[in-house]
Amino acid sequence: MDIILALKAIIMGLVEGFTEFLPISSTGHLILAGSLLDFTTEKAKVFDIAIQAGAILAVMWEYRARIGAVFSGITSVPRQQKLVVNLIIAFLPAAVLGFLFAKAIKEHLFTPVPVASAFIVGALVILWAEKRHKTLPGSHRVATVDDMTMLDALKVGCAQCFALIPGTSRSGSTIIGGMLFGLSRTAATEFSFFLAIPTLLAATVYSVLKARHELSIADLPLFGIGGLAAFVSAFLCVRWLLRYISTHDFTIFAWYRIVFGVVVLVTAHFGWVVWAD
Repeated sequence: MDIILALKAIIMGLVEGFTEFLPISSTGHLILAGSLLDFTTEKAKVFDIAIQAGAILAVMWEYRARIGAVFSGITSVPRQQKLVVNLIIAFLPAAVLGFLFAKAIKEHLFTPVPVASAFIVGALVILWAEKRHKTLPGSHRVATVDDMTMLDALKVGCAQCFALIPGTSRSGSTIIGGMLFGLSRTAATEFSFFLAIPTLLAATVYSVLKARHELSIADLPLFGIGGLAAFVSAFLCVRWLLRYISTHDFTIFAWYRIVFGVVVLVTAHFGWVVWAD
């Protein structure tokens, strides 16, 4: 395997893992990182989605006890059945819209400038949501994932649809959307983690199957390296985020998004960085 290509795969995997579960958009970061690394071929785009499997495995490992309980109690334990039903309900809106509009979105929005713009807009939403969350403490009516109703799940699922716009952030849409709809910060974050499993798994399988004719056995080492890097970095990130949200809000991520977005827009405008489409 080409050592430069392998290094690019590792970097992209680390970017995926460290950004997937933070409200800063993994897709947006992958588009920007791929542009800087000249990693923008059609196969690279499939790679970006395929390595999400590593991030999925990290969440599954972190929540392996709960996931095991769901599988063992899905036919007899109401608590586990309720979680599965809520995840199905939350998964469907973005799945349907993604299937219908994925091609148009990739053609028009998967470029650095629209991504940077989405970074900034998403940051403003986070700042507004955090201010609202603090000034209306009584609105935190859903303390845990198990307290969620099917309507709560549907609302979070609708919020996840905004993540189809690259740069918006799937985690940001579901967590901030959940908080706006009355979920506690912990409940919104954990449900976002659980919802990532079917969402990212479906996106990975769909993209790989769709591009199967462009892939070969020779691509497995590259995808494996990227997936492993994504797994390790996502595992560390999930562990850190769960501790972080116990005492902090998401304001810092909003300011990061604004600074990052402005840097991309300014460098693109003045031609200081040639962002590849």
